[in-house]
Amino acid sequence: MVEMTVSQVVCATDAQLIAGSGTRVCSGVCIDSRNVEPGMLFVAFPGERVDGNTYAPRAAQAGAACVVITADPTEELLAICAEKNCAVLRASEDNGEAFLLRLAGAWRQAHPNWIVVGVTGSVGKTTTKDMLACALSPRYCVHATVGNFNNLIGAPLTLLAAPEETEVVVLEMGMNHPGEIEALAAMAKPTLAVITNVGTSHIGLLGSRENIARAKAEIVSGMCDATLPEGEQVARELILVGEDDFCDFIAHDFAEPAGVAVTYVGTSDKDAVRASEIEIDEEGHASCVVSYPDGWSRHTRLPVPGKRLVPDLLLALTVAWRLGVDREAACKAVEAMPPTHMRLEVRGGSDGAPRIIDDTYNASPSSMAAALDVLCSLPCSGRRIAVLGEIGELGDNAQELHALVGAYAAAKPLDMLCLIGDKDAASMREGAITMGMSTDSIETFASAEAAAQVLGQVLCPEDLVLAKASRAAGLDAFVKEVLSSYAR
Repeated sequence: MVEMTVSQVVCATDAQLIAGSGTRVCSGVCIDSRNVEPGMLFVAFPGERVDGNTYAPRAAQAGAACVVITADPTEELLAICAEKNCAVLRASEDNGEAFLLRLAGAWRQAHPNWIVVGVTGSVGKTTTKDMLACALSPRYCVHATVGNFNNLIGAPLTLLAAPEETEVVVLEMGMNHPGEIEALAAMAKPTLAVITNVGTSHIGLLGSRENIARAKAEIVSGMCDATLPEGEQVARELILVGEDDFCDFIAHDFAEPAGVAVTYVGTSDKDAVRASEIEIDEEGHASCVVSYPDGWSRHTRLPVPGKRLVPDLLLALTVAWRLGVDREAACKAVEAMPPTHMRLEVRGGSDGAPRIIDDTYNASPSSMAAALDVLCSLPCSGRRIAVLGEIGELGDNAQELHALVGAYAAAKPLDMLCLIGDKDAASMREGAITMGMSTDSIETFASAEAAAQVLGQVLCPEDLVLAKASRAAGLDAFVKEVLSSYAR
């Protein structure tokens, strides 16, 4: 956890000291005044609905050592801070994101022996990050991203929260626009990095898959400046999935010119670490034989459902191998990994409730297809029902991509397809009908709440339900409502 004096914070971030002492020590960073603990540094963000600056007095009252504001200080704030011996800083150009990035960058620079593993990609970042943290744990003290702290605010907070004994930081890096991964990479200076794939997530904001690939490849820019830990046989290396159609583009146009080594994983003989004999068991869990260049191999079972997770497994095990973790121990650690909430999490199945595959955290067209595969791979003595909400950030491609999702669903042995939303839901319906799905098997609802009210009364214990959509669709409320209706 970051520990700096106020003067050191000012030096690292170019913030302005408005009031208080530069010798006050700050331990930890917080952006929510409700979570402030004594001695912390509180950073106020001027949000769209709530202005964090209005909560700076509360943070000072709670014992913050320093508050960082992004607006003119109020008399109330200055009075409380004087009473509580709390320093007041104003972020340079009133930019809270830039403040956090600079502070985290300075903290990273103060720990040159940290091995930072950057994780980005269109789909599978969180699962890969979780597998990485498990695979590295037999040898290293690992600090990894928690939840969705992977953006320009969350990633710096993750780095700043790393305990002093940390040896490896596994840092998930998300983005919505060009330049964001570059900013995160400059802050974190990854020693190794993985790109899970180049899909269509955020295509509405970036315009094309090539632009998405370029944005993901920005992670290489920070690797050039990464320090190599003393006494460790570690090289700057980018791990890619060989079957991704943009992997060679990223390798040849970004990694190789920067002097960053590239390793491929996948199912081809040319891949350094590869999977073969891939099978799906009755619970939908994939298993495969993982083979390494020296001939070592092991049969490994994935801890969560879905064949699409095999590349994520290979990425995690390859990084662990490169960092000297015993391969048997790494495989066992990943196999024991607990499921991640709201990501292909099978819930229900007791007290008369149906089983629900809760994959409501987020969605893209490719992850929607993968979730449908999981729905149809699990054993089911009742009906298979897909409850799909709209996918965000697809821009001008939204109608076409939603129609493709509907068409993919129509090709699956579903008993019912329930669609949540408006225009994009209508596109999914049209795509399903075009591919031959009967209108009698399709239901459309305006909201997750409306779907829960209807389906909650007709679902049977034997039914298997998939709930999948972008986070904004609020399908987590559907899952909660349906399951709670059976617990009453």
